[in-house]
Amino acid sequence: MLKLVSIVIRVTDLPAQSTFWKAALDYVERDPADDDWVVLKPRDADAPCIALDAHHSERILPPRIHLDIYAEDQAAEVQRLLALGAREVHWDGRPSDADYVIMEDPEGNRFCIVDRPDWSGWDGASGE
Repeated sequence: MLKLVSIVIRVTDLPAQSTFWKAALDYVERDPADDDWVVLKPRDADAPCIALDAHHSERILPPRIHLDIYAEDQAAEVQRLLALGAREVHWDGRPSDADYVIMEDPEGNRFCIVDRPDWSGWDGASGE
C-alpha cells in the first residue's frame, strides 16, 4: 500500500518560501532546515507534508502539477494569502461559476484555493 506523505516544491529562496508556506498552511518544520532542504508538516492535522527543495527549476506554464487547498472561507483566505505575498492569477479560461481562485506563491508556484465551506467532513477517499 502507498501513502502520499510529502509534496516537493522547488524554490530559489528557501528561507522566504519556508516562511510563506508555514504561514499559509500553519505548518511547522519537521526537523531544522538544511541549507537546501526543509520539510514542513501540519501543526495539528493529518495532511501531507510540504518539502521545499532549494534547487533552480525552469517555470513552465501552465504547470504540470499544482496544489488544491480547501478553504472554509475562500474570500478571507485569498485576502490573507495576498497579504503574505501570494498573487492571484487571472485566467481567461476560468469558468464564471468556478469554485476556485488560482494563486501563486512569491516565486510563482501555482495553487488553487477551493471554496469548500463543508470540507471538514470530506474523507478524501470518495473524492467528494
